Order: sequence, then structure tokens, then C-alpha cells
Amino acid sequence: MSFRVVRSSKFRHVYGTALKREQCYDNIRVSKSSWDSTFCTVNPKFLAIIVESAGGGAFIVLPHKQAGRIAADHPLVGGHKGPVLDIAFCPHNDNVIASGSEDCVVKVWHIPDHGLVKTLTEPIVDLLYHQRRVGLVLWHPTALNVLLTAGSDNQVVIWNVGTGEALVHIDCHPDIIYSACFNWDGSQLLTTCKDKKIRIINPRTGVIESDAVCHEGSKATRAIFLRHGLVFTTGFSKMSERQYSLRTPDMLSEPIVMVELDTSNGVMFPLYDADTNLIYLCGKGDSVIRYFEITPEPPFVHYINTFQTPDPQRGIGMMPKRGCDVSICEISRFYRLTNSGLCQVITMTVPRKSELFQEDLYPDTIGDSSACTAEEWMEGKDVDPILISLKDGYKPPEAKISISVNRRRNVLDKGSGKSSKEAAKPQPEVSDKTLQDFADEIRKLKAMIVKHENRIRALEAEVALSKSNVDEDGPGGDGLNAVPPMASDEV
Repeated sequence: MSFRVVRSSKFRHVYGTALKREQCYDNIRVSKSSWDSTFCTVNPKFLAIIVESAGGGAFIVLPHKQAGRIAADHPLVGGHKGPVLDIAFCPHNDNVIASGSEDCVVKVWHIPDHGLVKTLTEPIVDLLYHQRRVGLVLWHPTALNVLLTAGSDNQVVIWNVGTGEALVHIDCHPDIIYSACFNWDGSQLLTTCKDKKIRIINPRTGVIESDAVCHEGSKATRAIFLRHGLVFTTGFSKMSERQYSLRTPDMLSEPIVMVELDTSNGVMFPLYDADTNLIYLCGKGDSVIRYFEITPEPPFVHYINTFQTPDPQRGIGMMPKRGCDVSICEISRFYRLTNSGLCQVITMTVPRKSELFQEDLYPDTIGDSSACTAEEWMEGKDVDPILISLKDGYKPPEAKISISVNRRRNVLDKGSGKSSKEAAKPQPEVSDKTLQDFADEIRKLKAMIVKHENRIRALEAEVALSKSNVDEDGPGGDGLNAVPPMASDEV
């Protein structure tokens, strides 16, 4: 007679590895804001981190190859007048990022492929509606250029960023909104609020479809939609114990699973991998990352393991699956922000002996193409995300050369938006080496100008001194004491 003692799972032996310090990002002044945000967002091209900045809010954007110690004067994205609270890369254009700030403004930026060579202060569009600070920005998973923002004025606004228009205003929250999440096809919106309730909302109309008290504690809660429609939440009990729960949308008030973890104070951010059905719990101030697998069989949320680090995390970002290295069976990659200014890179790997592509670990995943336009989505079109295969790896596409800002026109399309005759012309490409050579040449010219200015000042002083000497012979003299004129090449 045989029976199974241990649950069978291909993710039972997933392990985490912290990269060496020279492969991480050091000397970053991470924001000291008390707002419950991850302070970090990442895609296959760039890493963006909210930083401390005098005279307004800013964040830094780094190409992945720029690892190591970051210069203190590295260019920033710094157009906000107040501290930046949240940032998010567009899922359909890796060069576009949105930011929300205490100055009540949402800005959308375009980052060049090679990164920033000078501080960026001009966004491609400003979105103005909120009357208080904007602490949440979230892109729609399938519709092109649809952005959700939420502020401390308890308002949720859904924008068409391409035209700068507000499509929907949702005013059904009595208090501050802690988190928001779209479902798999973007047809429903899940929010958590300071009134302890979670709400499932129709994002096109703002109508509440379902709501319930989530966690009894008064601290911040977070909630996400899973791929097949279930709801996963994190929060606190009345005794301030940290909890997580799993619920169905039609019975939000009765959790399928409710588990108490510990008594720490930090808000837990649930980071979800829809391809593997793994959830990573990363608490603010924690030095651990716990990961769980969601399955159809009880107890539904299965604890796998804990990745331990020596120092607490201040924020964290998760790489989309298309940015993972399939050759080493990497299924997730995290970017941990610490209080020492280090952004530590952690890879989660499934041990496999074969070096071939592991199809069971890498089903088709969400790509960088939108499934519908903002107009189609507003008309009621619901479509699943467009999936891509990672068998041959993923290469981020080149960004468009230019981007224009015209109201009521899509400014974020990957096309250039020029006429067909202009678009047919080949556009010059600028390499990183050319930009570096250009910057070196400018530095040399500046040094030469300073040198010449010093020489000119010295010669002017010498001329003035010579003119002050009076000819003792006077008019009609022999001119022995006259000062000879200076040659033009000596001036």
C-alpha cells in the first residue's frame, strides 16, 4: 500500500539567490516618504526608483546594464513640485512611465533607450484633476494608454493618456484608497480603502458590483485579482497580527482561507506571477520574502519557502516574466531597496538539470502589445492580454525616435505619428559611444574656454597697467619712454 505524504509540485524547490554587490545598484538615495508604496518599478529595459530630492520630487531611471555604484549627480526625472509617491511603467511601451506626487499632478514621461544624459523636467503630458496628493498610478493591462490614478481626495480617475482626457471619475470611496488592481482582462477593478472594505467596481461606470469588510485591523490593506478571478488580500487583524486571505468575487465577505502570519507592523505587498500561480509576500521593513503557490485543492494557498536577507527592505519591484532569463530557469526577479542605498537584485530559480527550454515553467506570457485601444475599451470591448512565447527569449523593441504632444491625439503609440512620406525617411540612430564622445568633447571645450578667459583677463590687466604710465618726455619728445603698441596676437 502506498500513499502520498508530500504534495507534488514543480515549485517545491524554488530557491532565491542574491546577486553580488557589483551586479546590483548602489549609492541610491531611496525616498524617505512614509507613504505605503513599493518606491520601485521595473521592466526589461529600465529600473526606476523614487529618490530623495531637494526642491521637489524626483525618481531615477537606470538601464539594466548600468549596475554598480551610481554617481551622486546622476540625471533624474524631476519635474514634480512635491515628493513623488508612486511610479509605474507602461506595460505596452517600455519607454513610458507615469508618476504621481504630492503636488496633485500626474505626469507621463518618455525615457530614451540609452537612458538619461541630463535631468528630465519636461513630461510628454500632465494630467490634472486631483485636489490632493496622488498616491497611486496603475496602467490598464490590455487597453492602450489607459491609466488609473487615485488620490487622497478619495477620487479614482481613469485617463486616456494619449489625448490627456479623463474618461471616468469614480467617487464611491469614503476614505483614502490604499490599493487598486484590474482583473485579467481589465473588465473589473478591485480596490481597498481605509474604511476596511474591499470593492469590486465596474471601471467604465464606477458602479460597485460587490463589497465587504476585508481585514478588521486599522492598518493598510492590499488586494489583487488572480488570473482565474479569485481575490487575494493582505492586512491586519484587530490585534495587529498580519494576515492574508483568499476569496471569491461573489462571496467577498466569507474568505476561503484566512491565515495569520506574524505581528510585524510593515504593510505586506503581494507580488503575483500569473504564469506559475505563485504569490510573493514582501513586507515593508521585513528582511524576508515568503512565497506561496495557489492551487485548486485545499488548503488552496500552499506555503513553499522563505528567502532570508540580512537587512530590511524599504521597497521592492518585480520584473515582468518577459524580462526573466529562461536559460537558467529563472521564474522571478526582484529588486529590493534597502536603507543603506543598495538596490539588491534577487533571482528565483527552479533547479533543473536540463539546459533545454522548460515549457512547463514558461507557458505563453503577457507581451508588450495592447489588445485594444482606449476607445474600444470604453465602448465595452473586453479582451484577454496578448501572449507571447519565451522559447527563443525576449528582446525589448527599440523605442520610437520622437514623441509629440497633441491634445486629442495618441501621443504614446509606438509609431512615430508622422506622415507616411516622413515616416519613410530613415531616422538616424545615436549610439551610447557617440553620446559619450560628444559629452567628452563638450567638457574639453568648456575647459579650453575657461583657460582662454583667464588669459584674456591677465592681458587686460597688463594693458590697463601700461596705459597708466605717463610719457615723461611729453609731446614732441624723443619718445624713449613711450610704451610700444602690443601686437594683435598678444591680446
